[in-house]
Amino acid sequence: MNTTTMSELTLAPYLEQKESWPQTGRHIMAQYDNESIWVYQAYCPEIAVFALEHQRFGGAFKYSRMSWIKPNFLWMMSRSGWARKQGQEYVLAVRLRREFFDQILASAVPSSYSKHCFSDHAEWKAALEKSSVRLQWDPDHDPYGGKLERRAIQLGLRDESLCRYGKDECLEIIDVTAVAREQHASIADGMTESLQTPIERVYLPRSRDAASNVGISKEVVYG
Repeated sequence: MNTTTMSELTLAPYLEQKESWPQTGRHIMAQYDNESIWVYQAYCPEIAVFALEHQRFGGAFKYSRMSWIKPNFLWMMSRSGWARKQGQEYVLAVRLRREFFDQILASAVPSSYSKHCFSDHAEWKAALEKSSVRLQWDPDHDPYGGKLERRAIQLGLRDESLCRYGKDECLEIIDVTAVAREQHASIADGMTESLQTPIERVYLPRSRDAASNVGISKEVVYG
């Protein structure tokens, strides 16, 4: 596989990568190493420039609002229109400590009630109000925005978790806007042969409790 390194992110051909990705189930797809994991967010210039300059979130960033992070690049591209939607003109890649990421997985509560997770609606509502992390499993997307059977995770952070994310747990914040737009241009004519995306693998939390809490598909092997 031919790879290209961009700052701390490594890109590789999408068509080669997708052959090894699970086609169904709930999986956290991400680029990560032993210490860290990359997640993505898209913002307006005012917020993004501050984050890049200070390597933390502040300025026009609202800590009073919930902020959603996504470890899957193509899900972020679908959501932001490849950095072309209003208010999402900048796509940032944020490198987080794995320990923190696993902690938010362990404390996440689904945004919607599920009888498989809670005894009743009241129990879920109480957990939702108490937790500072919300969980959603959404259809993953192909490069053209088509929905896949595989589910992709996104996590909504607020209160303590958001403050830790924005101020303490960020190891690095980089601008991947140009890469997003360049790669979008490469598929504009319906050809994916030249598309390169960050190398992503199935991410396995080191904690079984974290994996169980968010409902990762069970066909994973713990190392």
